[in-house]
Amino acid sequence: MSKLSTRQMILISLFAALTAVGAFISIPIYPVPLTLQTLFTLLAAMTLGSVMGASSQIIYVLLGVIGLPVFAGFKAGIGILFGPTGGFLLGFIISAYIIGKIVELKKEKNIFYYFMAGIIGTIILYIIGITQLSLVTGIGIKKAITVGMLPFLPGDILKIIAASFIAHKFKMITL
Repeated sequence: MSKLSTRQMILISLFAALTAVGAFISIPIYPVPLTLQTLFTLLAAMTLGSVMGASSQIIYVLLGVIGLPVFAGFKAGIGILFGPTGGFLLGFIISAYIIGKIVELKKEKNIFYYFMAGIIGTIILYIIGITQLSLVTGIGIKKAITVGMLPFLPGDILKIIAASFIAHKFKMITL
């Protein structure tokens, strides 16, 4: 990757901070809380692309790992990465990278294209998150899907729609 401009560093930092703010807007559902983190992960990927979008999520996760209470429920520490929600946090990074790569593939993007990229990224996020949720809690994949995905699907679809509209408008403004 070439040297980052000041503008790029600010955008990466902004999305890391927005993801942290999204964690604070939380409805505590055990074992995985409902937050707005995914909205900002989607937006980072759709607007910044693969490397910068994933970088914003790496910074967000690292801030939590070093002890800043940026995870849902004002939690922090490396132990969170090994707990029930750790797969979702790591999934933010991978999902942002893949969504960003998909968005970079096409020069002219419409809202539907962003939506499909968001769907693919969210599926990847769920696969990583639910796998770790199942392994850490020992509840099995079926139960992990029931508690770690199904309650979140309607909200995540709304977040994908919102991110798609915002990213499309953002791209239209920056052309």
